[in-house]
Amino acid sequence: MSNVKLAVIYYSSTGTNYKLAKWAEEAAKEAGAEVKVLKVAETAPESAMESNPAWKQHYEETKHVPEVSLDDLEWADAYIFSVPTRFGNVPAQFKAFIDTTGGLWFNGKLANKVVSAMTSAQNPHGGQEETVLSLYTTMYHWGAIVATPGYTDTSIFGAGGNPYGTSVSVDQDGNMIEDVEPAVKHQAKRTVTVASWVKQGQQ
Repeated sequence: MSNVKLAVIYYSSTGTNYKLAKWAEEAAKEAGAEVKVLKVAETAPESAMESNPAWKQHYEETKHVPEVSLDDLEWADAYIFSVPTRFGNVPAQFKAFIDTTGGLWFNGKLANKVVSAMTSAQNPHGGQEETVLSLYTTMYHWGAIVATPGYTDTSIFGAGGNPYGTSVSVDQDGNMIEDVEPAVKHQAKRTVTVASWVKQGQQ
């Protein structure tokens, strides 16, 4: 059994990245991790959500999910981030949270955390790889240990072949185009495994 504490931290406007986060939670628990699924606070104005019924619906349906705090970052041994692509970068909501972590970073509380990331966009070349890589840039500043899936499992190819982190295309009706559930679950289990190695090495 793993003794890894994992925070699965997501932002989702219409539900895709929430679903990825839940798959990651399921797999990480199977791997023996203690898991928290946490959402990044919504900072968009009510008028923006009202203009998109699917966004508003998902916001209402996930009010029960706790919002991530700095205490959660300190608690966890590892993080899996799941965020949509916004012009090849992370959403403003996610960036706003990350920008509050300076105190933890300054005090060395984010060093040696094991990190992996996932993303979604409306088409395969909508900046998915760049979004994951831009997120990892911050992790390098933290001194975190990035655990990519690489090509460590055949499920990566079925999901589109992104070695940096699972990414999925979503059609206009919100349906995932690629079959990414196996890749998400492999990535989650790999993250827990790497985090357990790091944790054992520190003891």
